[in-house]
Amino acid sequence: MAQGVATLNNAILQQITAGNHVDVFGYSQSSTVSSLVMSQLAAEHVPSSDVSFILVGDPSNPNGGFLERFVGGSIPSLGVTANHTGATPSNLYPTSIYTKEYDGFADFPQYPINVLSDLNAYLGIAFDHTAYVNLTPQQISGATDLGTYGNTTYYMIPTNNLPLLEPLRWIPFGNPLADLVQPDLTVLVDLGYGSTTQGWSPGPPNVPTPFGLFPTNINPTTVVTALAQGIPEGVHNAISDLQTGQLTNYSSLRGLIDAAYTFGLTPSEHPTLSQLLGAVATFYNADVPVTPITLTSSPADIVNTLTSVASTDVSTVLPAVDTALAIGASAQTYDASLFLSNLATGNLLAAVGDPIAADVALLPFLIVFGGVLPVGEALATTGYELIGGLIP
Repeated sequence: MAQGVATLNNAILQQITAGNHVDVFGYSQSSTVSSLVMSQLAAEHVPSSDVSFILVGDPSNPNGGFLERFVGGSIPSLGVTANHTGATPSNLYPTSIYTKEYDGFADFPQYPINVLSDLNAYLGIAFDHTAYVNLTPQQISGATDLGTYGNTTYYMIPTNNLPLLEPLRWIPFGNPLADLVQPDLTVLVDLGYGSTTQGWSPGPPNVPTPFGLFPTNINPTTVVTALAQGIPEGVHNAISDLQTGQLTNYSSLRGLIDAAYTFGLTPSEHPTLSQLLGAVATFYNADVPVTPITLTSSPADIVNTLTSVASTDVSTVLPAVDTALAIGASAQTYDASLFLSNLATGNLLAAVGDPIAADVALLPFLIVFGGVLPVGEALATTGYELIGGLIP
């Protein structure tokens, strides 16, 4: 991140010196880098007329960004420190911030004790956080304008289907089943954002908003009414799917494959099984060896490949150790700081509840990103190197 800030800042200053206006596009972590650069440019007295920003999937989004929800949290073993940068400034340079609804990195639930909302957001990282690269002009122009604050305009791009239900849609008769439960499940998921009608926090988008324990702005009658209205809607949608033969829906899976091509992980929009294995193997670490065994491989190549496989698989022990350290040390330290800070203000409920809510949200993050994904990548690498050259 620090290297990225220096590189981007220098590039911007070079363009300004050459007499050019600079438009900066940031995506995911580079949105956080851009946020840091804004403050640096302001300190260097660069006028707001010289630079503008467009950010998508911003983890430093003031109200919704993962780094802002868990302010003060730190997981050194995984290289994550929440809010060490501060929220994306809204008053320095002309900026447009686009967020996909339910994108877990840019639109994380405000009340993470809601497990359904958390799980939906984490699946949103897979299905929504990767989707910005293939948004259509219609989706962008149809984004919900959340308002302009200072020099920054915030946009929310609605997501048609809950990420939580996308894998269900891939199996036979899964699509009508997903549409049957989606209206009511959406209400329950949206409660994690303090709403029953939208998957983002209703508060001002420019105000840094850490997570809370429970929403206090929702009448229980409103929830019951919304759930009651969702039942006939779900039944109607499921029957429509059955009548039209829409028993499965692979649009989200197709979106992942399209994103893999756009990101350069696959050579075409219609990759082979071997190419998909290679894409998974290099998704997080482009430097892993991916030279598959083929029918023409020499004995020396086979030995080298097997050695590489063993080395890659053994290396997955390190992320497991990092994750254990994060759960055993970093998470406990964060819990203690939440307990003590709330206790100091006399809020006993938050002192007890906030650490629980934080653990409910962060433990899946630690397990998935610190364990499951590294192991999955190692398995994909192993599969690619052993059989990638033997399958289509």
